[in-house]
Amino acid sequence: MRKIKSLLSLFIVLTFTTAIQAQGNEVSGFEQTMRSSGRIYVVIAVMATILVGLFLYLIRLDRKISKLEK
Repeated sequence: MRKIKSLLSLFIVLTFTTAIQAQGNEVSGFEQTMRSSGRIYVVIAVMATILVGLFLYLIRLDRKISKLEK
């Protein structure tokens, strides 16, 4: 469980540092189109759902493996 927490922390830190570095003043046409039509929120929601599902799966798998080791 500690490994998962440390990996999750590392992922969050790397995500935030990448997001900070990637911010710029220019807005591409694709990004502007996605924002104006509201599709960007759908994309973000789908990505968040997938990531949460993966993390829950990993936590569940870790618990099952821990039970088998005992």
